[in-house]
Amino acid sequence: MAITGLGKVRNKRKQEEVEEVEKGPFAGAVDLEMHSEDEVEDEDEDREGDDVSDDGDVDEFPEIDAASDSDEESDEEEEEEDADDLDEEDTLDENSDADSDLHIFPKSKKVVSNITGQTKVVYPEIEPDYDSDSSTEDDPNRVGNIPMHWYDDLPHLGYNIDGKRVLRPAKGDELDRFLQTVEDPNSWTTAFDKNTQMDKPLSAEELDIIRRLQAGENPDAEYDPYEPTIEWFTGKGKEEVMPLSSAPEPKRRWLPSKWEKQKIMKIVRAIRQGRIVGSKPTAADKKQQFYAIWNEPPSNQPPPLPAPKPKLPTNSESYNPPEEYLPTEEERKQWENTDPEDRERDYLPHKYPALRLVPAYDQFIKQRFNRQLDLYLAPRIQRVKLNVDPNSLLPKLPSPNSLRPFPNYKSLQFMHTKARVRCLSISPDGAWVASGDESGVISLWEVNVGREVKRWNLGNKVGAIEWCPRLDACFLVAGTEERLHFFIPPNISPAMLTTTQSILAPATLPPTTQSSIKWISTSGAAEDGPILTIELPSASGLSRQLTWHRKGDYLASVSSSETQGSVWMHQISRRHSQAPFKKIKGAVQMVLFHPTKPHFFVATQRYVRLYNLAEQKLLKTLMPGIKWISSMDVHPSGDHIIVGGYDRKLCWFDLELSEKPYKVLRYHSRAIRSLHFHPTYPLFASSSDDGSIQIFHARVYSDLMTDPLIVPLKILRGHDVQEGLGVLQIKWVNKQPWLVSAGADGSVSLWCS
Repeated sequence: MAITGLGKVRNKRKQEEVEEVEKGPFAGAVDLEMHSEDEVEDEDEDREGDDVSDDGDVDEFPEIDAASDSDEESDEEEEEEDADDLDEEDTLDENSDADSDLHIFPKSKKVVSNITGQTKVVYPEIEPDYDSDSSTEDDPNRVGNIPMHWYDDLPHLGYNIDGKRVLRPAKGDELDRFLQTVEDPNSWTTAFDKNTQMDKPLSAEELDIIRRLQAGENPDAEYDPYEPTIEWFTGKGKEEVMPLSSAPEPKRRWLPSKWEKQKIMKIVRAIRQGRIVGSKPTAADKKQQFYAIWNEPPSNQPPPLPAPKPKLPTNSESYNPPEEYLPTEEERKQWENTDPEDRERDYLPHKYPALRLVPAYDQFIKQRFNRQLDLYLAPRIQRVKLNVDPNSLLPKLPSPNSLRPFPNYKSLQFMHTKARVRCLSISPDGAWVASGDESGVISLWEVNVGREVKRWNLGNKVGAIEWCPRLDACFLVAGTEERLHFFIPPNISPAMLTTTQSILAPATLPPTTQSSIKWISTSGAAEDGPILTIELPSASGLSRQLTWHRKGDYLASVSSSETQGSVWMHQISRRHSQAPFKKIKGAVQMVLFHPTKPHFFVATQRYVRLYNLAEQKLLKTLMPGIKWISSMDVHPSGDHIIVGGYDRKLCWFDLELSEKPYKVLRYHSRAIRSLHFHPTYPLFASSSDDGSIQIFHARVYSDLMTDPLIVPLKILRGHDVQEGLGVLQIKWVNKQPWLVSAGADGSVSLWCS
């Protein structure tokens, strides 16, 4: 009975709510019924069914018939449970303050507000220090996941849950950390926490994860890589159904949709009827908008450069030019034979009787293309042209007139009529000149007069001549094919003649040594022929250079053969010859003695090597950068050297500075043949196959911080170029600023100041 009564009460409440919802003020005024989707579906179902109720009344919930149940005991139990539920609801309604006895939330207090004067409920503050088994850890720093370097310059690390600052923990130095690792055996199991700025110990699970990651294993300890395979798609009823199929496309996929057509036509009809109206432009769009272009700050950049303007046409480009602009037949042929880039203009003037007879311009596309190139390659930046005087860029050199004396004209000329003169040499006192030609003739003539005093005919080509630098003796050496001949000039004092003969042909000869070189003394008058002859080994070739040591006892010779025996050192006092090099890289071109030190210069094809004869070792290798070295000379101070080559380069080396040339001079147009420093004046000269001789002023200062002064002074021309050869050798006259040159034209010239 209790259940039946309860059902009636609920049905009445539901009926009243339905009535209130069914009719609202808006629905009553408009006389519309508002239904939801579910209600619409229910109405459709009711229309389809046979039993349709249109009276609008709400059906009551059917009462439960107690006689329908067969089990009486179960009915009694259900009635008791329902009665208990009702008793509990009544108890809750009557005692609404029963929750206050549970103390789930803190008790509240009712107080009177000082502002409004009304009563309000005030709860006590929540204390954060409570015992809880929640998943949140006790983290004193509650700043969250932010970059901690924001607090690097602050004494605190963040804020706790109360909003108070969390101070930075004290840190020790590296020594404290090391002692901590020694004293605490578990210090290696800690990790640095950036949030708290201190080390926190790792748990056993975390250490195990780290170990697994280092070993390359799976970090999950419960993962089994060898567990049995589960067949998901194998067996009956587990076959995988693929989403793709080979069935033909249905017809509806490629036919136009009728439903879409109906929807579109419905929208079209609504637009035509005026039920759908597009957005109209607002009045603000019709107003003109103005911009304050002058409010922008002025630019500091210069304005862009204007494009280059094309050239305006001239009278010659007219279709009916004047007669003086029309070319003749010769001018037309000359214009056609000239290359297009060398022509003064790209067209020929042509005359037409009328404008309608002018054909299409054949150079139109090319002219337009060139115009596009002019615009594309036009300068984008205006550069200020510097008005620099070219003369100010040249180094300030002293005037040649202030550097006198130096040779500037030809004073004497001595001719060898049979062949070209290859070599010459000047006596130490500067009074005699010996020159040798390719026919084997050696001429001895005076410097002051140019008169020939003596002539020797050797019959073989003379390759080199050199006077002995000794002042107490007077003799010269001439090199021919595999022989060196020693001559005593005539008209010398008896004392000097006696000293010279005692040096070259002593009464008691020194003991002979086993050598491939023979020293042969000739009998007879010394003036008629060589007093001494040195026979070099066979296949030595022509001696192309002879050089003396400053004391006059050692003589070095260079032969034309490219073997290791091309360089020989001869000692006059002992009558002994030896090859200073057992093995040398490259063909030797020239050798020189150092003027003050026991050093020896050897010039190969590309390099100049400096050897110490006393210690027998290589000191330095100079790299002039010349393809083929032709000549070389050492400054009287011994600190500088000049090297010339067949590639027209002249390199000045400072031996104390570097292995690379200090200065490279290119004044000759053809190969350089000879170089020579003046022994007393600050001069040096170079000769070339172009037939010219360059005179330079070369002053070397005692101050090592001051660079040498090199000034070109004069170009001497007086030798003819024959068969591609010009001036073959030059020598300075001792104690005078005079120069002697030997040319391929067979002449020997003396140049004086």
